[in-house]
Amino acid sequence: MRILITGASGFVGPHLVEALRRVFMNEAEILATALKAAEHSVLGQVTALDVTDSDAVNDMVERRQITHIVHLAGLAAIPAASADPQAAWRVHVHGTLNIAHAILGRSSDCVLLFVGSGQIYGASARTGLPLGETTLLAPVDDYSVTKAAADLALGALAKRGLRCIRMRPFNHTGPGQGEGFVVPSFAMQIARIEAGLQQPIIRVGNLDAERDFLDVRDVSNAYALSLLKSHEIAPGTILNVASGTAYRVRDILHRLLALTDVPIRVEQDPARMRPSDLPRIVGDAALARRLLGWAPKYAFDDTLADMLADCRERISGTK
Repeated sequence: MRILITGASGFVGPHLVEALRRVFMNEAEILATALKAAEHSVLGQVTALDVTDSDAVNDMVERRQITHIVHLAGLAAIPAASADPQAAWRVHVHGTLNIAHAILGRSSDCVLLFVGSGQIYGASARTGLPLGETTLLAPVDDYSVTKAAADLALGALAKRGLRCIRMRPFNHTGPGQGEGFVVPSFAMQIARIEAGLQQPIIRVGNLDAERDFLDVRDVSNAYALSLLKSHEIAPGTILNVASGTAYRVRDILHRLLALTDVPIRVEQDPARMRPSDLPRIVGDAALARRLLGWAPKYAFDDTLADMLADCRERISGTK
């Protein structure tokens, strides 16, 4: 089998490649692609591929005889999509459709694993109840509405023969994640304070939100298992990837602070405050457990410890 990964040089890509190697051993050739070509310590050679360029996508799928595609490419965060909504529509929707049509036109047996987002349930989370795959989609921002549009479009194309699996991961974090996300923001600030590069004050935003967090390595394992079992999964199937547990952001901060001996004061930063009318978001991943035999393996405290260790290495320049 020949697996193509789009957006491979982002946060999830290297973790996914490691998961694929564990699951498939030497039975799969992995082709990592991203917007820009590069050499990566985990990914190896990264080939340039702009998913919004339909000709380039068509050529890649046909010429490389791709059997599976994991579509990770996208704007990584809500603020990025809000800052450039046109880019969000171009990449999330048109880029996804380019891949889907390339498969239908040139490699109909190819399986597309689409990485969407649990954010697309949006306002339905106001109930506070776990969100399942049949929960009404009610996106509330540019990021989630474009992810939802792509998800729905693939559902329709599955009726026309597209072999696709639609993954809806909830919040995931872990080593290597950028500071634009809440957990690495906390961890990097702690690492800087320990190194004497920042005053002993950690600046925070909204600490009251509750979110379903997973380790990125568990999420990557779910993707790898989905490819492994893709011949058993009906086209268009939707799979939530979630822990089923809601963690309050304030509690996450306290857990990280407990991992350092340095006294640190917490201050709210108005620039980081993003009031949300979705105080609690938690997912139900029972279907993924049943179809894939998947379950999270990383305890959340271990994830936080690994993240802080990773941030310390980055600050010290040893990584």
